[in-house]
Amino acid sequence: MIFSPEFAVSILPRLLYAAGVTVKLTVLSFAIALIVALPLALARISNRKVLSITAGSFIEFIRGTPMLIQLFMVFFGLPKIGLTLQPVTAGVLALSVHYGCYIAEAYRAGLQAVNPTQREAAWSLSLSPFDTFKSVLIPQAVPPMIPALGTYLIGMFKDAALLASISVFELLTTAKLIGTESSRYTEPMTIAGLLFLCMSLAAAGLTRLLERIWVIG
Repeated sequence: MIFSPEFAVSILPRLLYAAGVTVKLTVLSFAIALIVALPLALARISNRKVLSITAGSFIEFIRGTPMLIQLFMVFFGLPKIGLTLQPVTAGVLALSVHYGCYIAEAYRAGLQAVNPTQREAAWSLSLSPFDTFKSVLIPQAVPPMIPALGTYLIGMFKDAALLASISVFELLTTAKLIGTESSRYTEPMTIAGLLFLCMSLAAAGLTRLLERIWVIG
């Protein structure tokens, strides 16, 4: 039998638990990436050339190199300088920095899309730079960012599978382990693929919901 429903049902709890691990890792990494991206974006659009060039160079380096290489650099490279990280910590760090650079560019595009006269009008009303950023720039910059952020969230769910390469027991690692133990790969890989699809669809649905809420708000 190519696909055994009985075997699929028997391994489903393990795969669901592993899917939960993948969701937790992805959500945590995405939250950190959102924070990491903000100072990078602000530095990128800074009038100080040294700051802008440094941030831009770092962003382009991260975006221009494969995620897997960055993951190996964090997990295997940092111990060479005395900093050893657990697999989960290394995975979250690599995912956060990698996607933080992409999100930084989304932030930059959103902020630069706001008409400069909006900033000038806020200053004419004696608003502080912080209040201008919070009350004038952000409400106008966020809506165009939401689709891009949703795309990056979906991508992060799929790239979380790369953590299998450093022995993080997320969904793909667990599916491979079940296949090795049972010599049956069809069922665990099929279920894992469907669970990844469900995660991606949920992230896409959340993105559309946030777009509607923001427009209505």
